[in-house]
Amino acid sequence: MVRGKEREDAILAAVIDLLVEGGYGNLTMDGVAARAQASKATIYRRWRNKAQLVKAALDASDAEQNKAIPDTGGLRSDLYAVMRTLKDRADERHMTLIGGLIAAAKHDQELAAALKEHVSDEELSPFLVSLQRAVDRGELPADADSELVHDVAEAMVMRQLAVGEIDEAFIRRVVDDVLLVLLTKGEQR
Repeated sequence: MVRGKEREDAILAAVIDLLVEGGYGNLTMDGVAARAQASKATIYRRWRNKAQLVKAALDASDAEQNKAIPDTGGLRSDLYAVMRTLKDRADERHMTLIGGLIAAAKHDQELAAALKEHVSDEELSPFLVSLQRAVDRGELPADADSELVHDVAEAMVMRQLAVGEIDEAFIRRVVDDVLLVLLTKGEQR
């Protein structure tokens, strides 16, 4: 019998799969339990409702993605690495997941609150580790506004995904013309 972290990972992966396959409205604790080969009691001991389970799955997915972002040794190249990771993640599966959750949140207050909590968690920002590395290397001041960087980049990415695709020209524009300017405001570049 699988227990602990491995069991939790199976449950959270099942949540993501089921959301992509059928949407939030069709997601059930029974379905998650069956897919993850876990008991409903195990799920309810850890997460009090479906919205919190979805938040946990999104948190885990983002944390896993962030671990894969390489340390390139420099701020600019790290920002490029983050943006390329976001580009790779923005596939049809992920867009189906996010689009479905956004639509469902308009009609479900618990889900809306859970998504707001997820999005507001700066620890899950793909930019946080890269910016902290830059601070540690002396490339940025300790008070660099990682929240602003995340908010601006995320808004630009979401807009770009609505009107086109993320390509190298877009990544270059976001990194060189927006993020580096925000991060080095008041300094000569």
